Amino acid sequence: MDAFELLAHPVRLRVVHAMRGGRELTTADLCDRIRDVSKATVYRHVDLLAAGGILEVALERRVRGAVERRYRLRRDRAGIDTATANSLSLDDHRSAFAAALAVLTAEFTAYLGRDTADPVADLVGYRQHAVWLSPGELRGMIGGMREAIAPHLANGPSPDRTQYLISPILFPVEAPPTETGTDNTATSSQSPGPRN
Repeated sequence: MDAFELLAHPVRLRVVHAMRGGRELTTADLCDRIRDVSKATVYRHVDLLAAGGILEVALERRVRGAVERRYRLRRDRAGIDTATANSLSLDDHRSAFAAALAVLTAEFTAYLGRDTADPVADLVGYRQHAVWLSPGELRGMIGGMREAIAPHLANGPSPDRTQYLISPILFPVEAPPTETGTDNTATSSQSPGPRN
């Protein structure tokens, strides 16, 4: 299985998210984190990620006669490179997008199921905006988002840090007009919930 096939699956994406920040976790730890998925399924997907080189064994030890493995994420393998992205078909993109949406739904449902869930206090946001951008403006906006997010990707867990799932999704919803009209209205669709 190549990196795209490995990462374009909701359970495997959730494992990758759980491993971020330099964590070293056992499969049992991951089962505790991803409670809405059966243990057998989590074990199977961890094995696939390890066989595919996205997870590596950080430590092995014997526990009650069995071998316990602590895994860590190989950050250099936990993404899709430009060459692979350029080779994807429209159906591949459709599958990857469906997996990303399934992860968002599953993780948000798990969050809401916690006794401590407080979307306002936790600054939860899921607003949507429709904006008109030239290719240069789009690249600038993406660059700005990367500059804002990238320095935090290596943050590890600590008592003062909560892990947040940040999922920028953008795609064109309307082609450029053939001529400039008089309607210069920028639209914003706000979902219920706190502002982000």
